[in-house]
Amino acid sequence: MAITIYTNEDIKPGAIAGEKIAIIGYGSQGRAHAQNLKDSGHDVIVGVRHGGTGWKHATEDGLATAEPADAVKDADIIAILTPDMVQAEVYKDIIEPNAKKGSALLFAHGFSIIYGRITPRDDMDVILVAPKGPGDLVRREFQRGRGVPSLFAIEKDVTGKARDRAMGYAKGNGGATGGLLETTFREETETDLFGEQAVLCGGAKELVIRGFNTLVDAGYQPEIAYFECLHELKLIVDLFYEGGISKMHHFISETAKWGALVSGPRVVNDETADRMKDVLNDIQSGEFARRWIEENEQGKPEYEALMQKDRDTQIEEVGARLRDRMAWLQASKPKAA
Repeated sequence: MAITIYTNEDIKPGAIAGEKIAIIGYGSQGRAHAQNLKDSGHDVIVGVRHGGTGWKHATEDGLATAEPADAVKDADIIAILTPDMVQAEVYKDIIEPNAKKGSALLFAHGFSIIYGRITPRDDMDVILVAPKGPGDLVRREFQRGRGVPSLFAIEKDVTGKARDRAMGYAKGNGGATGGLLETTFREETETDLFGEQAVLCGGAKELVIRGFNTLVDAGYQPEIAYFECLHELKLIVDLFYEGGISKMHHFISETAKWGALVSGPRVVNDETADRMKDVLNDIQSGEFARRWIEENEQGKPEYEALMQKDRDTQIEEVGARLRDRMAWLQASKPKAA
């Protein structure tokens, strides 16, 4: 049975009318959610530290601001959009002692709930609204009258309003314009972590770097290797995005199609699938979360070392030089949060 995709017409009119929304954190997602919800006519306040970067940007964007504890006090929906590793502290120190009874705690990712970082008060609804795209895209698509498809989930419904709150929030953020799908906290968390690690961020990055290195090690010019293994990837991903694998096949040459069909499985194969299963097992068992939490508690030494290793790759040095000459990229850089 196919999953239901909800649109604006499926959401109860005035689902969160009159409810005050506190956005805690003003990074990529926080900024997009706050602006979209305000533009949709909702009462929004941003909880940020006075004088900080978030306060400055939220004020410049014309949003009401307050210290996080003050923003939470009168809110009906509290969206915690800070990084995963600080959410437990934010909840314990700011939200738990100040949130009013019957308010809803809203997440954009279920990590803190699934891995026991936060145990919400018994009187609070616990809901999730997760746009399937970065904050900059969530904002841009909303401004175009479209929207980024979003997931929503209900972990706990104390007030009987949790579903309306989640769907109403998603509508205000553009998610129901893009298409709204129901999931669970666990499904969202585990699939999101897997996608990031095995395909979107980890898998794609390693494939690009190893392809680049293979060409350079064989004596080809690094600049040519960069265009072949990284730059042109966007063109192929855009075809995937617009029409799936079939559209990609339709718009590439016969030679490219034949090469893809016979050589793709030589690179990504059953051994790769077994490694992917290992990644998923670590996520499902909690091993990945345990290791990431422990890494943060130790000051992130391995994280920093691995990040520096990526920064020091030849493809990064070559790419920076080439991109500096691409005027269209300089003009389209999003405003820093």
